[in-house]
Amino acid sequence: MRFLLLIFIATLCTSISAQSGRVSPTGSPPVSTVAAELSIKQMFEEANGYNRKKFAEYEQKKIAYSEKLRLSTERAQRELAAKYATAAATRTNLSGEEIYYIGMLNWIAENYDGTILSLKKFLESPDQKPERTQNARSILVFVYAKQKNFDEALKYLSDYEATGTAKTVDRWRMNSELAKSYIATKDLAKALTFASRSYDASKALVKDPAAKVNPADAILDAGMLVFEINRDLGKVKEADTALADMRDLAGAINSPTFFYYAADKLITYQIETGRKPLGMETFLAATTQAEKVFAAKGTDNEALFRLKKRERQYKLLMEPAPELVGMEQWFPGTPKTLASLKGKVVLLDFWATWCGPCFDAFPALAEWHQDLSDDGLVIIGMTRYYGRAEGMPADHPSEIAFLKRFKEKQKLDYDFAVADDQFTQVTYVATSLPTTVVIDRKGVVRYIESGTNPTRIEELRAMVIKLLAEK
Repeated sequence: MRFLLLIFIATLCTSISAQSGRVSPTGSPPVSTVAAELSIKQMFEEANGYNRKKFAEYEQKKIAYSEKLRLSTERAQRELAAKYATAAATRTNLSGEEIYYIGMLNWIAENYDGTILSLKKFLESPDQKPERTQNARSILVFVYAKQKNFDEALKYLSDYEATGTAKTVDRWRMNSELAKSYIATKDLAKALTFASRSYDASKALVKDPAAKVNPADAILDAGMLVFEINRDLGKVKEADTALADMRDLAGAINSPTFFYYAADKLITYQIETGRKPLGMETFLAATTQAEKVFAAKGTDNEALFRLKKRERQYKLLMEPAPELVGMEQWFPGTPKTLASLKGKVVLLDFWATWCGPCFDAFPALAEWHQDLSDDGLVIIGMTRYYGRAEGMPADHPSEIAFLKRFKEKQKLDYDFAVADDQFTQVTYVATSLPTTVVIDRKGVVRYIESGTNPTRIEELRAMVIKLLAEK
């Protein structure tokens, strides 16, 4: 499921540029010293603009984006906001506006108790402006929903809606978080109600020029909630409809990436639920639709390209897994066949040392190997000879020695299998790296995906847990 907290923070708060030169990794004065020079509003503005400023710096310095960089930057923003919130709270004779901005600093810092305390105090003060008041209520809905305090969340949602000045982006966001929290408590009926409201609001964002979110992101977030809830309720037709609606909306808003994502989810869902002929019909219809819609708009037809590239992977889904062929080296364990691993859940991770995105999965794979091996999970790191090691030409023994050092450095305790050719890689349509294949206890391919995205590890883990539960 998609969580857009970073977008939430950036768009919920006033869009003002960060104060230049206030925070830097080295050579800056202590936060407490800087805070003494700033108003509480300025503290908020700096914390709120921190990520925008840092990513502009990264771009200027040509520092490549990575999940690790994103997470470390967000952590630094939270730490800055927390320090400013602490410093601001020591001041006396605070105005309502100042209390509001302390609440916003706590919100950025993800100090939810501090957020509630300050924003409720602000709402009791006479110093209010309608926009801040509505903003405070919407955040309280979000925070109380996260805390599963539904009575308070619904109270502030009612207060928010009673004003008649609801923002579409707030309606999307509040209802989305309520849906997610009801999912967490396994109340899927209520979750569906709020997910549907969120989805309706997300579609309205397409016609809302004042919204500071990408409508495609909002539709994806809410639409996937509607799909997942219907799926988990066993409402197959409704789940299909949610994905088909997202696919069609993506065409209407000229988003090939979103179109591919929704179409791919619909095809794989239909195949996974025993409707492979329908799934392949949906694939053909989607390629025709993508060709027609995006060619007419003069858009780079990424959707059509990716769907056609994915066709052979669709055909592998729910079929017996092809045997591994041409594995010349296998370490630290002994050579294995997929036939010998029946009864286990097998995860094949096709990767290479030169593939940066491949590294994103390593921590999760290492953790799953440690935690889930006793439950029947077998992970195999699938690579091949590339004739290079540490950027230099290398023969096979030198490359194997390098792979062993690499394996130890990355703390990857599961087996590596090294192929002498591309036969198995091509068989699994794994020439794009990373590619992950998950095979169930009966030896059937249940998951196959190339590339990486923010939700890939989450989806992959859910599939592994699901298949481990099958006997």
